[in-house]
Amino acid sequence: MSFFKKMLASVGIGNAKVDTVLDTAQVPVGGDISGIVYIEGGQVDQQVDRIYLFIKSEYVREHDDRKVRETATITKFLLTDRFTLRAGERKEVPFRFTLPEYTPITLRSSGVWVETGLDIPSAADATDRDALNVTPSDEIQIALDAIELLGFRLREVTNDYTPRLGGPLSFVQEFEYVPTTKFRGRLDELEVLFRQQNGDLELMLEVDRRARGLGGFFSEAMGTDESLVRLSLSRSDLSRGPHYVAEILENTISRYAH
Repeated sequence: MSFFKKMLASVGIGNAKVDTVLDTAQVPVGGDISGIVYIEGGQVDQQVDRIYLFIKSEYVREHDDRKVRETATITKFLLTDRFTLRAGERKEVPFRFTLPEYTPITLRSSGVWVETGLDIPSAADATDRDALNVTPSDEIQIALDAIELLGFRLREVTNDYTPRLGGPLSFVQEFEYVPTTKFRGRLDELEVLFRQQNGDLELMLEVDRRARGLGGFFSEAMGTDESLVRLSLSRSDLSRGPHYVAEILENTISRYAH
């Protein structure tokens, strides 16, 4: 390789190209993501330290009294070790990985994407980005259906910076509901976080009581009108379906909706 071509490679001219093709862009939480990474060499031979695949999303964080959106890596997968990509060479790298159970669901403004890249020393790395439609797992879907059966309407889904609650992530995905029937007039809203593990499901419920009377207004003004409740649903509970889970939820919420 001539000195001039080496220089071109080092400044990112004539770099490799990468394109990821997913078998399907729709994957449930905890399901498998699979596809093929297509790589094409550039004008010169280049060393590729590794090929990696990131699952990423965004969350909202308050900074200096304003809300900013930041990118978070949900997980990353190493596809290959170091190799030399010849000029004009074409390679295919198939992959299959399991999405973590804490991957956010793509509802409303909560987007998730796959980012694939070639790590090329001293050059502009080749990257590719593909949107991913992450759907609820069977367990989460049962809980969502149960909440709907109780007359709650989904108002908003957000990824919010909360490192103490996020587990392996710096944010949590929050589902915000408003009551339309059963708890209308008793609650202002219901906020729900889901944590799934090996078929079981933990719900964190923030029950926001509606202010009633002078004492209620004082409570609301002081921020004491909310109760944070943890509810664990076993695999056995979930297997009995949304109506059974709705009964558990109704009994739990009713204890804090006074």
